[in-house]
Amino acid sequence: MSSPKIWTHKGTFLLAAVGSAVGLGNLWRFPYLTGENGGGAFILIYALTIAVVGIPILIAESLLGRASRKSPIMGMKYLTKSHGTSSNWQIIGWMGAAAAFIILSFYSVIAGWAIHYTGLMFSGSLSGASSETIGAAFGDLLASPGLLLLYHTLFILASGAIVGMGIHKGIESGLRFMMPALFFILLIVLAYGIIAGDAVAAMKFLFTFNLSDLSLEGWLQAMGQSFFTLSLGMGAIMAYGAYMSSEASLTRTAISIAVVDTVIALLAGIAIFALVFGSGMEAGQGPGLMFVTLPIAFADLPGGILLGGIFFILVIGAALTSAISLVEPVAAFLVEKYGLSRPTAVGIMIAGCWLLGLVTVFSFNIWSEGTITHTLFNRSPFDVLEFVTNILMPLGGLLIALFAGWALSRDEVIREMATNDQWFKVWQFLVRFIAPTAVAFVFLRTIPQVEGYLIPAVGSVLIIGAFTAGRTFMVNNKAN
Repeated sequence: MSSPKIWTHKGTFLLAAVGSAVGLGNLWRFPYLTGENGGGAFILIYALTIAVVGIPILIAESLLGRASRKSPIMGMKYLTKSHGTSSNWQIIGWMGAAAAFIILSFYSVIAGWAIHYTGLMFSGSLSGASSETIGAAFGDLLASPGLLLLYHTLFILASGAIVGMGIHKGIESGLRFMMPALFFILLIVLAYGIIAGDAVAAMKFLFTFNLSDLSLEGWLQAMGQSFFTLSLGMGAIMAYGAYMSSEASLTRTAISIAVVDTVIALLAGIAIFALVFGSGMEAGQGPGLMFVTLPIAFADLPGGILLGGIFFILVIGAALTSAISLVEPVAAFLVEKYGLSRPTAVGIMIAGCWLLGLVTVFSFNIWSEGTITHTLFNRSPFDVLEFVTNILMPLGGLLIALFAGWALSRDEVIREMATNDQWFKVWQFLVRFIAPTAVAFVFLRTIPQVEGYLIPAVGSVLIIGAFTAGRTFMVNNKAN
């Protein structure tokens, strides 16, 4: 057996994990959810959930990757055998790979929107345009399957090209260039937002913590965003963890990832809301914040068209660093299981994602209504794909927490984490009980019918079932 590939530098895992975490979730989803849910109160719950749920599960997933030195699917096969647990726990790897595959299929389409807007900004076609014209431009893009397909193809090919070059020449070299460049561009946009926009209003909006402004749905969205932003439960962190140096500290690295990811999200939020408030618009613009509201703001502000183009380059780059992490879990599995060359494995992965991405492309136009998914689920085909991943990722994260918390021995965890017994006990308590409890509540957002007094009841069932069934399942199988 050949020796496992390891990142050339210990800090590369940090770059890779941050690159995976920093994407459309930070630059698009985080700002619009914050705008819809009262600003600072949303951020407070978001930060607390990252601390007590995100970081412990991030450590657990990284630990499983490094302990196995394999892709998520093959790694869980190895860990279940070596720890004497049921082979049913291998589903963790399969769920992560499935989530990564599905997410990349529609993530590529949405990232393609940024390619379109980069062209619109730099061409000057939005200069001086009215809000109605800019809003119509987004609708025209969604109504054009040809354009969406072109951008989807370009983006997914770029993602595949980077991963296909290998761990060191492709992913590592790409991240060492892209991540500093993206941070530099973000600082440029932030500086522009402070100078041309209303940074005071943005800071007040983001850092005024009034919990009465946050509904129960807002609490759940904050918890869900804190989980999803760290790329947990989709195999990427486990796949990257397999290449992590044994000398690197899991705890310090996980905390660093969470802090950097949160800081970038907050800086993006300040920049975006400074521009929004500077143009006299409202914060609660929903999903159209980036692709409708921001272009309007850029069009209204001096030098905004040029900075708008630079901003959308930032969006493309951030999306690309996340996309390459989505390619890796499946590609690594194909290499390990079937002995394929990396370019071949990556080619198979992105070809499948490209085909599935057609579902999302057509969901916005020719399949916008009348499909079987509308009939059965009252959702578009794209909404169904997103719904599936909103189940796979939290469930995968929950199972990762339970497996790491109950199957791994004290000595093994302390050795991998390079920590003391006190921190081990804190981490173990969080991944055994607190994290499964919080992740169970995230599931409530995927059940539209759960409202009012049903939420505590359903939540209690999910919580109790999560860690009790997990513990019983684990203990019984270790006894066999």
